[in-house]
Amino acid sequence: MQSHITGKVLMIRPICFGYNEETAVNNYYQKKDTKSSREIQEEALEEFDTMVEVLRKYKIEVKVLEDTLQPYTPDSIFPNNWFSSHENGSIVLYPMFAENRRLERREDIYDFFNEDKMNILDYSPLEKEEIYLEGTGSLVLDRKNRKAYCSLSKRADERLLDIFCQDLGYQKIAFHSYQTVEMERKEIYHTNVMMSVGEKFAILCADSIDNLEERAKVIASLEEDGKEIIFITEEQVEHFLGNALELKNEEGVHLCIMSATAEKILTEEQRKSLEKYAVIIPVKVSTIEKYGGGSARCMLAELY
Repeated sequence: MQSHITGKVLMIRPICFGYNEETAVNNYYQKKDTKSSREIQEEALEEFDTMVEVLRKYKIEVKVLEDTLQPYTPDSIFPNNWFSSHENGSIVLYPMFAENRRLERREDIYDFFNEDKMNILDYSPLEKEEIYLEGTGSLVLDRKNRKAYCSLSKRADERLLDIFCQDLGYQKIAFHSYQTVEMERKEIYHTNVMMSVGEKFAILCADSIDNLEERAKVIASLEEDGKEIIFITEEQVEHFLGNALELKNEEGVHLCIMSATAEKILTEEQRKSLEKYAVIIPVKVSTIEKYGGGSARCMLAELY
């Protein structure tokens, strides 16, 4: 029986990683300072290579693609936003909000898939209509129960969410989530910042879903599938605790990949709950988090 949790991922090795002005307009996790772009790239590359080593040590199959100098793509380290692969052989290409992120799409990803089974769904032309849905950043998929959780935002359009759910056979669980920025409630740009769905557990910042009906809907949906919900705070979201991913290694061991920043802010109770279902694997990606505004999960594109 095909597992709904994969042990195979694609990662893009950065060549010009850095702060992206185009995405910073609505990704409030990105930070800018006086560090040189060369230093930022060198630190990010070291973090990337170490993360690959750690995943391989834990028997996860990691395919690495080298980024290219041209075109300039400072966020290429986050491939899960522009494509996703699926158990039925579908590969979905997504429309991206930032123009320089659209340049990340590359055809050599198809080399990792079985051509006979491959079915490409390309939604990227919708960029012309300013309709966006940024892969498994916008979509947190419960592949087993066929549910697509999506926090609607400028980067996650409900019209395309409906099309995705129809094409791939998912039930839509749409809602709105927010974070406090300078005393104001602002949209969270990607769902996978505030929630993660594993096989038997879910990590969720319910407090970020301000509409109580929507909050109750999300919680009820997770509970009806028998998942233990590990509730996290908005402060923990800022430390990327929601940005985790469950993988299953070649020995059948379930792993929960998260950043060291996230792992450090787990409470003892949260840790115990999570460890019932998966071994926690922390990876140090603090430079990538600071300048890219994304964490460990964003760097992993699952392969099926």
